[in-house]
Formats: sequence, C-alpha cells, structure tokens
Amino acid sequence: MSLRIISGLGEIAGNYDGFILDLWGVLHDGSHPFPGTIDALTRLKEMGKRTVVLSNAPRRAEMVAKRVAEIGIPRDLYGGIHSSGEEAWRHLASRDDPFFRSLGRRCYFIGPPRDDPLMVGLDLERVEDMARAEFVLAVGPADWEESLAPFEPILKAARKRDLPMVCANADLVVMHQGRRSICAGAMAEYYEQIGGRVRWHGKPYLSVYETCFDLLGIADRKRILAVGDSLRTDIAGAKAAGIDSVLVASGIHAGEFGIRAHEFGAAPGSAKAALNPARIERAAAAAGLAPVAAMAQFRW
Repeated sequence: MSLRIISGLGEIAGNYDGFILDLWGVLHDGSHPFPGTIDALTRLKEMGKRTVVLSNAPRRAEMVAKRVAEIGIPRDLYGGIHSSGEEAWRHLASRDDPFFRSLGRRCYFIGPPRDDPLMVGLDLERVEDMARAEFVLAVGPADWEESLAPFEPILKAARKRDLPMVCANADLVVMHQGRRSICAGAMAEYYEQIGGRVRWHGKPYLSVYETCFDLLGIADRKRILAVGDSLRTDIAGAKAAGIDSVLVASGIHAGEFGIRAHEFGAAPGSAKAALNPARIERAAAAAGLAPVAAMAQFRW
C-alpha cells in the first residue's frame, strides 16, 4: 500500500483530538511562519482541537514561545509548549536520577550567548577551562556552522577527561533560512562515537512526549497525531510514543526527496502533485517508519 499524500491537515484532522506539532521546518523557517501556518492553527483552534508545540530548541519553553511570537505566530493559536531545553533544565535543577546526581556543579557550556539563559536558576558554576569542568552541557553552535570540525578539539578534550555530556537539543541539523546548520545533536553523536557518555533530551526520546501527553490531557493515544519534518526525530519519536504521525516533506528531507520549495504553488493541489510518494515511502521504510501520511507543507 502506497503512502497517502494529503494536500493539508484538514483531510484528516477529524480523526484526531490532539496534535503535537514540530516547530522549525513545520510552522516556521527560523524567521517567518510558513504560508499556511496561521490558517491551519486557526482552524484547529476553531474546531476545538488541543495542540502542543514540541521543539528540540535548547531553550526553556516560555523562551521558545516568546521567539515564536516574535517570528509572527501568536501565542493564543496553540495550547501547550514544550522543548528539549526545558526538559534538560528540569533535570539539571531536580537531579532526579543517578546520572544527573553524579554530574557535579562545574559546567563547560558549548553554546552561543543567546542561549545563556538556559543556565539561569541552576546551581551551576560555568567554567571556561575544560580541566576544571565536571560535565559538558551541549546547546549548539554560535553562528549556524555547517561543519562539526571547529568543535572536535573541544569534544576530544572532554572525552580525554571522560566527562559526561548533557545534550539539550537532539537535532543533528536544522535548515536555517535555507542553509543547513549543525545542532547540539551532531556534537553529542560525535562524542558518543569517540566513547563519550551522553544524556540526550528532546525528540525522539519518550520523556518529552510524556510531558506533551500531560499537557494535552487526552487519554486515548490513538486520537493524537504528531506532525513533523524529520524522520529521525519527529516520526521516530511518534512511533516510540505510540501515536500516529504525518511527515512534512519540504523540511529537513527536501533534498533527499528531490523537492524544492518553489515547486509548491499556492493551491493545495499543486503542492500535493509536487511530491513523489514512492521516494518518501522508501526513505521512511528504510528507517523502519510508517507515517500515516505525508504533505508538502503544513497547511489546512
């Protein structure tokens, strides 16, 4: 059976009561909402659907909400919001399992100044000398770097001391204004490859979905749909959480699927026609995944 291609969320919205929506690559491009975003969110709200925005942003949830509003998506168009940064912060604050209790308090922070607020409210000492650090907090690159190479010496120095790492963003890459940039997940993946210990936060790990389920308040998971553009995080995470998913094909996998943004016309039908169902289905099957549908862009 071939993958179902839908023109927009309106074709299947009636089958679900709750929606877990990815942010970057689905609702916005880092600077502006995608053309169909406001309309689709408005229609979900008018139908009484419950929504949670789930982002792998390495920031506290309300900081993410503030940035989303600055980009042009009003806060009243969606219900809850959760982020990988929020989850990492909560664990660092509560020290609620053996891994976090063992970390110590001296933290080597890998991240840009814009993400410094993630440290606020935590009883941590930020150190600039890896020799003094007790663990590494990986947040992301400073200038949307495309290569991991500049960070390899830092990560090797941490590995030499066998420092544990907290990864506050499980994404490997993101598309920022059309350009591919690495994320903290790429650092964490490399760190594991050289033998380092990492605690990952964000999609596809189940704990962030459990928080979303609490925010949605919907007991029947068959009535919850996840919408995202990444097979590795959004679609795999939905599978692990036991919920259906829809893949937005114009996001992180657009090049792999052989599609370009300009191929999507204003009319939903033209966007639908631009997709190659067999190509998308092969990529999903290779990852052991089966979204219930795919659509070109997040739209109604």
